[in-house]
Amino acid sequence: MKTIIFIHGMFQNPRSWDKWIAFFSAKGYNCLAPAWPLHEGEPSQLRDNPPTGLGDLHLQTIADEMERVVTAQPEPPIVIGHSVGGLIAQLLAAKGLVDVAVPICSVAPNAMLAFDWGFIKNSALITNPFKGNEPFYTDVESFHSSFCNTMSDEDAKRAFTRTATHDSRNVLRDCMGEAGKIDVDQPHVPLLFIGAEMDQIIPAALCKRNAEAYTHTESISEYKEFSNRGHWICGEHGWEEVAGYIASWIEHHEHVQYHTHELSGH
Repeated sequence: MKTIIFIHGMFQNPRSWDKWIAFFSAKGYNCLAPAWPLHEGEPSQLRDNPPTGLGDLHLQTIADEMERVVTAQPEPPIVIGHSVGGLIAQLLAAKGLVDVAVPICSVAPNAMLAFDWGFIKNSALITNPFKGNEPFYTDVESFHSSFCNTMSDEDAKRAFTRTATHDSRNVLRDCMGEAGKIDVDQPHVPLLFIGAEMDQIIPAALCKRNAEAYTHTESISEYKEFSNRGHWICGEHGWEEVAGYIASWIEHHEHVQYHTHELSGH
């Protein structure tokens, strides 16, 4: 039974993957959704009582924890990651630790940016250097405008209540630095990048550029864009279409891979 590891992004925790776990479990996969450090528990409790040290959390700490979970599996798993979780999926793929990787609305490696107002505005708000290590406290309004911009007020509030958390500004800052670097010219396992047409956080054009940045001609890096979707593509109406597309793609590509020793150039 093949294992899929779902990696959440900022302002979320494993609760955001509940529907996907049910979907892929029904297809016979063993599904795991590990929490980032300081993201365990119910989102409502994490919002009401932000964990001590949340603002000091860094990308490398999260990536190391996800690598620990991945390498604890009896064989290389499939990884599906959203937003910063998508970047972590790429980092794991670059190390040859996974079978295939699916970055969804992923933060791009190598300080790859988009000159898009939504991207610039949201990135600047989160990474604001004047805020130091103070966590970024999300609220219903900002969650609706950034994550759930394609959704109604009622649906966005429901999504916030069920899944939203506060987060460390340092995580996104680190994505733009050394911890977010990948050699995109090397052989790699199959990658499927998912973009959302209406995403206010990670523009679809950036997802496409990210997919096209992988230049190894014998490795697979594909891009699929879904129309009328926002950053909360994994939870909003029509998420089943996205999950179904990914499931079909995985079935076709999960055995098309380079062995770890080939990936590392040995």
